[in-house]
Amino acid sequence: LVRRHPSLAFAVLEKEKELAHHQSGHNSGVIHSGIYYKPGSLKAKLCVQGAALCYEYCDQKGIPYKQCGKLIVAVEQDEIPRLKALYERGLQNNVRGLKLIGAKEIQAKEPFCRGLMALDSPYTGIVNYKQVAQSYAEDFQEAGGTILTDFEVTNMEMAKESSSESEDGLKYPVIVRNSKGEEIYCRHIVTCAGLYSDRLSEISGCSPEPRIVPFRGDYLVLKPEKCYMVKGNIYPVPNPRFPFLGFHFTPRMDGSVWLGPNAVLAFKREGYKLFDFSTGDFLDAVMYSGLWKLVLRNLSYGLSEMYRACFLSAQVKQLQKFIPEVTINDVLRGPSGVRAQALDSDGNLVDDFVFDGGSGDIGSRILHVRNAPSPAATSSLAIAEMIADEVKRRFEL
Repeated sequence: LVRRHPSLAFAVLEKEKELAHHQSGHNSGVIHSGIYYKPGSLKAKLCVQGAALCYEYCDQKGIPYKQCGKLIVAVEQDEIPRLKALYERGLQNNVRGLKLIGAKEIQAKEPFCRGLMALDSPYTGIVNYKQVAQSYAEDFQEAGGTILTDFEVTNMEMAKESSSESEDGLKYPVIVRNSKGEEIYCRHIVTCAGLYSDRLSEISGCSPEPRIVPFRGDYLVLKPEKCYMVKGNIYPVPNPRFPFLGFHFTPRMDGSVWLGPNAVLAFKREGYKLFDFSTGDFLDAVMYSGLWKLVLRNLSYGLSEMYRACFLSAQVKQLQKFIPEVTINDVLRGPSGVRAQALDSDGNLVDDFVFDGGSGDIGSRILHVRNAPSPAATSSLAIAEMIADEVKRRFEL
């Protein structure tokens, strides 16, 4: 936006003291290739575009990444038809280099992995997205943008015209206020607040739907001396009966290997630890009818996830389906992330990116990024182009 409209002033308002403190700094670091997503969806289109742009950007900026590939591995006969359907979907989404491989080829690529058949995605990679986000910030500032950290937005309202501020009130009619009472006057707003996207929407007078329900994902890590067992990403075949992907093996740029994550309801929107709790966030989630519909539809899955969250051996059992040599002595509890999952009132996980505005004085001047879960980091540059186009169209810049 700042490059396309150099005559306009742009500021990023960041709640934390540093950028990429939450989802961008707690994700798995995978550059996704775009296999999973429904053909024609924004996720499918923007992920494939975004991955290519991400690699190009990292090359330009000298940001290290590894194109280590990914195997989606079928370990049971009944997973093979789903794997083949996934292959067809990947082809429809124009994912490069996809091929189905057999047990011997699996072992050639991943000597410790066992499987009947796998989908090989050689263009899947890994990167440190915190580093990418910080590089975006440098680009933005160099292009004339301003970043204000420690600026937690608590209120938005239209300026009241008075003689002293009538000129500003007409030119910059929206006041954005933070928790310290500081104010920014502006013409238009784009929000991208992750775990707080529904609350910012409400503050602006727009709809709270879809609601954000936070799910914590806890990772295990392989002990350093065991990291040789995993070369690239190893993923399960997704089961359409369950809302989340399941356990996978993810190598990291620092040489470590993350295992997981599970998916359990977080009792605090930014609750990265097991016992983190916020009364407001908890009540917000449990009083939402959509959550109860989701829970009741997936009760056995949810209970299994909670059991696995408590017992390391249950998580290791999942991993042994792919790498039988992994034992409970080879793993340690690792970091956690919280996924900002948008949920509709019928209890459906909102499956695609959602960008919308609103009505009313402020609503007509705002564009909300309502739902941007994985693969949003991979897709970020493609999302940015789409948002810049939409901002120009919506606000007639």
